[in-house]
Amino acid sequence: MTVGEVDRVEQTAVPSWREVVRVPGVLPILLATALSTWGDYVARLAVASVVFTRTHSPLATATTLAVSYVPTILGSTLLSPLADRFHHRSVLAVMALVRALLVVVLIAAVDTVAPLPLLLGAMALLQLAGGPAASASRVMWVELVPDRRQFVRVMGLSELLDQTNQAVGLALGAVFIALVGVPTSLLLDLLTFLVVAAVVLAVVPRGSPRVDDEHHGGAFGRLLVGVRTVRHDTVLARLTLLSLAAVLGIVAPEAAAIAYARGGPGGGLLMAAPIAGAALGIVVVSRWAPQVAHRRLVPMALLMPVPLLFTAFTPPYAVVWGLWFVSGCLQAFMLPLQTSFAVLSPPARRATIFGLVGALSVGLTGAVYLLVGWLTEVTTAPAAVTMAAVVGLGATVLLAGTWPRQRILDAVTEAFDGAP
Repeated sequence: MTVGEVDRVEQTAVPSWREVVRVPGVLPILLATALSTWGDYVARLAVASVVFTRTHSPLATATTLAVSYVPTILGSTLLSPLADRFHHRSVLAVMALVRALLVVVLIAAVDTVAPLPLLLGAMALLQLAGGPAASASRVMWVELVPDRRQFVRVMGLSELLDQTNQAVGLALGAVFIALVGVPTSLLLDLLTFLVVAAVVLAVVPRGSPRVDDEHHGGAFGRLLVGVRTVRHDTVLARLTLLSLAAVLGIVAPEAAAIAYARGGPGGGLLMAAPIAGAALGIVVVSRWAPQVAHRRLVPMALLMPVPLLFTAFTPPYAVVWGLWFVSGCLQAFMLPLQTSFAVLSPPARRATIFGLVGALSVGLTGAVYLLVGWLTEVTTAPAAVTMAAVVGLGATVLLAGTWPRQRILDAVTEAFDGAP
């Protein structure tokens, strides 16, 4: 059988989105997640609006947006083991209620004109509590959708909705703040967390956490076990390294877009280009069978930074938009990478491993933002994007040269054809 024939045989096994949303619990959780994402962005814009109104300082306003990075990293690394120690249903519901209480604190801080450190502290705690919730959510999807081909489609739909919900959340935030003010806007965020808790308790099956016989020493012991698991597992280690190498090409256009447009309205359009491309790419890649996607994963990762290299020639905005859109389409290789990583992680350590890798990704994302910003200051925006693309491409080439293709393909085939 030829490769093309194998592709066609595997392709017939890919379920439709209509089929996967009929899986019990999938549709209500997707809708609740959308509400939660909207509420998060409303809250971020609301707090940033309060800070700017009080200080009239762009730096202070930017600090309120940046304050989410460190708590997210800490929450992912230090608190994600909670989703292994306790069942993901309990973690998701409790964290949603905790975050709802923290929004109440935010509303009180805004109403009483509390000091800005208190306001930022409540926002930081809100992001901190999101760490274990994010890891528990990934564990929940793996458990909730035992059919691995349906799982791939659910993850594709989830990623696509996430891209859309970010834009909707920003738009809603701006509209709500303008129409009803900050305190009432924050109430939306409060309500979304209550809805999430109710939906999780209603549709996620009860269960017990997986037992990890190798775990010793509390949360820190779980973290060490998670580090050792990724380091000694060739497949998980390579998937992790490839995802980190891709961060340079993914982040650089967004970090340099405003400077490329010299602060004009074109900056927002340039920032949207890779996001729009990624959305289209997810639609296409999510239709591929897992084995097909993994045969194309490394070639897509290698091609992803290439369009960014042409930014060095400072082409017109329309051309740059097209180049960054194509790069965004190729970013969709992250979908099969992430779904396979989720399935291949040991069940008793999934949340801890998700938290560790997520923290690395968020930390590197912040570092690349700073690096590209600095390079833009000392050179130009086109040069900064090009240099980031060159480094990212070089790292990917090194990984591709020693990529254990057959070993990863065998692991993926076994995982997606077997039980969860």
